[in-house]
Amino acid sequence: MVAMGRIGIRLLVAAVIAVIAPSVLSGTAMAAQMATMGGGSGIVLDGRAVCTLTTVGYDSADRMVGLTAGHCAEIGMPVQSETQQAGVIGTVAAVDHNNDFAVIEFDRTKVTPVRQVAQTYIGGIGVPPRPGDIVCKNGRTSGFDCGVVWDTREWWFQSQLCSRPGDSGGPVTLGDRLVGMNIGHIGVMVLGVTLFDMACGTAAVHDPAVAIEIGVILGEMDRSGGVGAGFRTL
Repeated sequence: MVAMGRIGIRLLVAAVIAVIAPSVLSGTAMAAQMATMGGGSGIVLDGRAVCTLTTVGYDSADRMVGLTAGHCAEIGMPVQSETQQAGVIGTVAAVDHNNDFAVIEFDRTKVTPVRQVAQTYIGGIGVPPRPGDIVCKNGRTSGFDCGVVWDTREWWFQSQLCSRPGDSGGPVTLGDRLVGMNIGHIGVMVLGVTLFDMACGTAAVHDPAVAIEIGVILGEMDRSGGVGAGFRTL
């Protein structure tokens, strides 16, 4: 578990560090291929960290950029598609560990951006959800699911969504509006042992997932003035 910036609670982050199969990394030799990427696509950072893309869009300088969780990345890491053999398709351009997000600058000759991945369609940016709202997420590990928002805080909210290793960075949507980025879930202690969220997807009640409000992330990107500032969706 790690301390996650201003949240002030301990989270079990949903990133997974692994040795990637040669079939994934062999895409470096197939640079001519395009990767279709959108919110919910699996990405590989630095050849070892498997996480999920939040969304793809353009910044004020018309660069193609994407977002993922900050605990997945460090500046300069190469980014590849997890499933499509297109080689290195982008580079981590900025990381905010306090607010736990990272900005990826994509190679426009390597990436075809899309609004929809599986059941997740991102039509724009939404306002923060309220308790009782039903939000949905898409993660490369646990896929698509929906759940009720339990509570909201200054810059994050928790909901009854499934979050497993690799889901970090996944989009959280309300309708077709992007409202948050999944970063993990709260650790539930039982008899002094933290239970990992193995029941999610099979149980009606499980560890609540935590997401950062997308407006907080976009605001920090604008204040930085760097890659990603002035972000707009497709």
